Amino acid sequence: MAIITVDDYSEPQGWSNSKSSAERARWCCSQLEDGHVLLLERIPFELSETDLQFLRSQRQSDSSLHKNVSYRPLQDQLRGFAAKESGEVEHLHEVMKKYSAQVAKFLSRFVAPYAPHWKLDFASFRPLEEQGRDLPIHKRNDLLHVDAFPGRPTRGARILRCFTNINPSESRTWLIGDYFAEIANRYAIDAGLKKFARGTSAPATIFRKLIGPLQRLVRIPAPDRAPYDEFMLHLHDYLKENSQFQREGMKYRVDFRPYSTWLCFTDAVPHAVLSGRLALEQTFIIPLNGLVSADKSPIRNLEQMAGRPLA
Repeated sequence: MAIITVDDYSEPQGWSNSKSSAERARWCCSQLEDGHVLLLERIPFELSETDLQFLRSQRQSDSSLHKNVSYRPLQDQLRGFAAKESGEVEHLHEVMKKYSAQVAKFLSRFVAPYAPHWKLDFASFRPLEEQGRDLPIHKRNDLLHVDAFPGRPTRGARILRCFTNINPSESRTWLIGDYFAEIANRYAIDAGLKKFARGTSAPATIFRKLIGPLQRLVRIPAPDRAPYDEFMLHLHDYLKENSQFQREGMKYRVDFRPYSTWLCFTDAVPHAVLSGRLALEQTFIIPLNGLVSADKSPIRNLEQMAGRPLA
């Protein structure tokens, strides 16, 4: 696991050597898929000082219901934020909409091979100080974990996330753990991988497949989770609950300085947020056919261990 600083890309010109831009973008994709974190030391997309000041001025009550403010680009909806004045909500909506569009524009060049294939997922604004938050264990950010979304199953697609620290004076501190393959080899079987893999032919799974189209027809929320999604959700909780892993697993601390931007596949990079407030994040879902090397993905690693398909 490495933090790789990229210093030959900036907006609006893009890659410093335009002739090698395709090669550099593909190299970035390959490094991400290898499990590394790419770091840019300055914000590489347009984010005005007016918008930054507005975001920094926001205060959100500390609630277990909302760890952050979320923006859903495909529905153009803002969630997790309440304000006394409607104008404040509208302003935040507009800022998050612009932010999401700017990150997508930036990454369409920075990791260009992904752009034709990705699904634009949620963006978020995290105004609260992470250190010392009182949350249930499965919602805690300060415990090492890999990402899986309960309501948005990926069926093996990858979770790419781009983060920016907009705090002007304080770093955002992470812990980063070992490579996914190492963690899977050590914990996946104990976490019940083979039981979840057998679920591909279980009666309950077959029944869900049969009624899924009907549920969607009558608009009943029913996430179509593959065994891969079920296992990754379980692994997320298993790792947070595993005190030995949290205590003894390989990890190192990274301080992401003010105005830095970093991205990684958080379904494979174990991470925890120890401290920091005022961060922005945009998620992209990258299907297997959009990857540089699908064989490096968590689902392929787990399928090899399980001896059968998981999606």
